[in-house]
Amino acid sequence: MESKIIGYWDIKKEKLKLLYPGITEEDVTYPEGKEREMMELLGNKLGKSKQELVSIIVKL
Repeated sequence: MESKIIGYWDIKKEKLKLLYPGITEEDVTYPEGKEREMMELLGNKLGKSKQELVSIIVKL
């Protein structure tokens, strides 16, 4: 995930959880350097491609 997407992640992850109530805190918490794995897991859980998910996060 690009650093511009990560900007304000604490705020964005809360908005993402509101938009998709099935997402848990565990789903949006990741160790540094594991952003790609988190995005893959979120994409699989939501049925979205990486590009779709990036687009959603950028718009938050």
